[in-house]
Amino acid sequence: MRAARPRAIHDSYIRGTRLRLRRAADPLQFKLGQKLRADADDPAVVHLTNFYLSQEEYDLLATLPADDVTKTRYWVVAGGVTLSVDVFSGVLAGLILAETSFDDVAEMERLAVPSFALADVSHDDRFSGGTLARTSRAGLVTLLAERGIDALSTARESGGGRESNPPGGSSPPQRF
Repeated sequence: MRAARPRAIHDSYIRGTRLRLRRAADPLQFKLGQKLRADADDPAVVHLTNFYLSQEEYDLLATLPADDVTKTRYWVVAGGVTLSVDVFSGVLAGLILAETSFDDVAEMERLAVPSFALADVSHDDRFSGGTLARTSRAGLVTLLAERGIDALSTARESGGGRESNPPGGSSPPQRF
């Protein structure tokens, strides 16, 4: 398993929409994304469209009411699959999610959960970005405890906390 250079990401989920405003560092990039679920009740399959923005466009859209998430993204190759590994910060410190994309759902279902993963949360909406952006620290601790994970020891082990869509962006993701 190897990791690529990390990237700081700040996501703002615009309230009342399916839109995500993203500022990513190194290189500096601004995007407006729309996530549409293939099944409204299942976050495992998402079709994503991104628009690249200027800083001025980003700054204007950033004035809209939104819920924010800050994380650092790493890309890791494990078992021949490239995973985007997000280490969250702020109230979500200690949460680490891995995600990858596939050409179809059947391919997604064949992927074995990596040995380092504590749980497969692909079908759990509480681990989607927009929902996490509205999650309090107490809510995170409860959510992890429901899965038998001690959030405080996870935060100590990970050193804190801080999402990728490969080119094409419309393939189903899987989160661990």
